[in-house]
Amino acid sequence: MNEMKNESADDPMSESEIRELLDAEAERINSSAFIADDPVQFPRRFERLADIETVAFLSAIIAWGNRRMICRDAERILDIMGDHPADYVLDRAYEDLDPAMNLHRTFFAANFQHFLRGLREIFRRYGSVDAFSAAIGAGADDAPAWKLVGEINRVMAAANEGRIDSRALPQNLRTTALKRVNMALRWLVRDDGIVDMGVWTSIPKSKLYIPLDVHVGNTARRLGLIDRKANDRRTVELLTSRLRSWRPDDPAIYDYALFGIGVGGGNRD
Repeated sequence: MNEMKNESADDPMSESEIRELLDAEAERINSSAFIADDPVQFPRRFERLADIETVAFLSAIIAWGNRRMICRDAERILDIMGDHPADYVLDRAYEDLDPAMNLHRTFFAANFQHFLRGLREIFRRYGSVDAFSAAIGAGADDAPAWKLVGEINRVMAAANEGRIDSRALPQNLRTTALKRVNMALRWLVRDDGIVDMGVWTSIPKSKLYIPLDVHVGNTARRLGLIDRKANDRRTVELLTSRLRSWRPDDPAIYDYALFGIGVGGGNRD
């Protein structure tokens, strides 16, 4: 693995050195070998778009903590939904679950049910989340993930008698970095055919944002790409803008590099 140079005041990395490092790491990490230990493996098992979307969003929603735990619990959720996850949603089979059943850390069946009630309405009315995204104009927005989540939250609230649930999807869109949704969109939108699936057409990959978690933020700070301490929306906007200046067509490719540098088997908190 390439190592970051010591970021001391008298020996900072140059712009060209940072880009060279990130390009090399992105190429190294963005490989088929990455799939087996990452939650992206779960939506990749399916061919029907609605199945892929169901599993992608659920796998991303629980993607905080140790990756082994995330993958273990995503497997459990797939076992519950069976071979046709979108049919499980449309049939409202989730209503048979005990709301108190724990699925992942602080994510319970009640949160799972809340999300799937909204997803069912989207499938029933639009056929896919991609079609819903196109209908609301997410791809034309400067911040597609935030636009999409705002609209999904409205559908979810209506499907849950006006109730909201921040464990299903974040609510404070002015500040949240939307790490997990930005990761799901990377899976669904990026189309290089290696790890990400590229099954969506409603959002261009040029408008994707980096899934900003603790590790990615710390790596970006050590490299001097950002200096804000908060892992919030403003920071992910600044970081992605910097990376977009290098790869305007595909800034999210650098998620592989920023996640891969030094993380080993790691976490996505």
